[in-house]
Amino acid sequence: MTTESTTEPAAVAASVQSAAEVTFGDFGVRPEIVAALADAGITHPFPIQAMTLPVAMQGHDIIGQAKTGTGKTLGFGVPLLHRVVAPGEEGYDTLPFAGKPQALVVLPTRELAVQVANDLATASRKRDVRIVQVYGGRAYEPQIEALNSGVDVVVGTPGRMIDLLKQGHLVLSHVKCVVLDEADEMLDLGFLPDVETLLSRTPATRHTMLFSATMPGAVVAMARRYMSQPTHIRAADPDDEGLTKKDIKQVVYRAHALDKVEVLARILQSEGRGRTIVFARTKRTAAKVADELVERGFAAGSLHGDLGQGAREQALRAFRNNKVDVLVATDVAARGIDVDDVTHVVNYQCPEDEKTYLHRTGRTGRAGNKGTAVTFVDWDDVPRWSLIDKALGLGVPEPVETYSSSPHLYADLNIPEGTKGRLPKSKQVLEGLSGEVLEDLGETGKRGGKPAGSGRDERRDGGRGERRDGGRGRAEGRGGERRDGGRGRGEGRPERSAADGADAGANRASDENRAPREGGEKSEGGQRRRSRGGRRRTRGGSPVEGQAPAAEA
Repeated sequence: MTTESTTEPAAVAASVQSAAEVTFGDFGVRPEIVAALADAGITHPFPIQAMTLPVAMQGHDIIGQAKTGTGKTLGFGVPLLHRVVAPGEEGYDTLPFAGKPQALVVLPTRELAVQVANDLATASRKRDVRIVQVYGGRAYEPQIEALNSGVDVVVGTPGRMIDLLKQGHLVLSHVKCVVLDEADEMLDLGFLPDVETLLSRTPATRHTMLFSATMPGAVVAMARRYMSQPTHIRAADPDDEGLTKKDIKQVVYRAHALDKVEVLARILQSEGRGRTIVFARTKRTAAKVADELVERGFAAGSLHGDLGQGAREQALRAFRNNKVDVLVATDVAARGIDVDDVTHVVNYQCPEDEKTYLHRTGRTGRAGNKGTAVTFVDWDDVPRWSLIDKALGLGVPEPVETYSSSPHLYADLNIPEGTKGRLPKSKQVLEGLSGEVLEDLGETGKRGGKPAGSGRDERRDGGRGERRDGGRGRAEGRGGERRDGGRGRGEGRPERSAADGADAGANRASDENRAPREGGEKSEGGQRRRSRGGRRRTRGGSPVEGQAPAAEA
């Protein structure tokens, strides 16, 4: 456990004790927050929390680095909530503009925004702190109404925040605390200009906390411009010095494409398996694998960029509420799913690079739990895997060839002998995706999509061939509609990388939908992009009146 600091290093060092010896109450946190966390079974801070709290409670700016799944949310959430004054508390009536945001939390993905907002709500259950989530894919009106009725903490994605800021509904002139979480991911998604715009609208005296797994040059430059003598904190377990977490068992197999579903079905019957996330590189693969698993008797759902926000949230709720225990996801979910008891992660398709590998496998082995990460490597992906293995020092440059009948598969993953590729009816006890209601969210700029795990044999891309999640190819729906509800003419651009692509491009696009002008009329199908002739049309060819024009990407 190490600390680098530009301010008061002695104070930091003196305050860092073993996480097992201290409680949140030892840091001078509001008793209501301590009690709320205790009710949730949270009493002792993790290392990143124990290192962050004493610095943050004094109001010093922080740059925090820690491996995924180490508890960063409460590391910034507790001091943020401590500084916020809720209605009915001493000092609220004397605030210059009571009811305007006092704190802002900016995140790269919708799923992460939902998770962080829920964690903050858990920590503030014994207070009347008003926490509002703002992100794309949902209707503007409920978010605008919540902001106008009074709010203390705003949690969301940059695109929707910028929209609401420009419309005058999001007021940042009285923000006391700003948190930028997963800053490196926001850089990858191209959000940094929006983030800098948000920061420029907040008071210079604000308290700023930035968290990032890595520190690319652009993130460092932004920190220098907008932070005041930040304390740089790195938290790590002394017994866990590797890039991957010691609590995760890493298993890598060279698998045949036609046999991978059979192998996966057997892995999902391992003894002790709990919630499992299966990662695919493309939206079509995610939907297809989920449907295959459902046909084999598993309670599975999918999460990818072709689904509307309602279907995505339905899948996540079903996963968290144990209605489904297998979630097949594209990389958009790697940053957004924070469930402590995920026991297995399966990379159905080889990750693009070591960073993606770490983000995927980091969904298991969280909060001190054990986990297993299994990676399938196709023949074509062996060179790519070799680079990942070398970068992370995994020691498996040439994965062993593995089939669904291979004895070592059963031995490695504790699969009972005689297990077949179909779940016995006696074990089909979960409700499945239908156990959660598909909500009507008044989605903007996004087609509804089929529910997760129900798109078998459908062409997901609406064009020729298989679209990659992060790509902006010309394979859009009929009439020139953008699949992801984005703003801008991204059809002809090359993909962000040579990878089969994460959902990053889709996620950024859907987060940045534009609201209709006041008094404007919104079409039923959501926002449409401009056609080549400069007029935006519905599928029937009629112009859509009253909507704000799509901005250039």
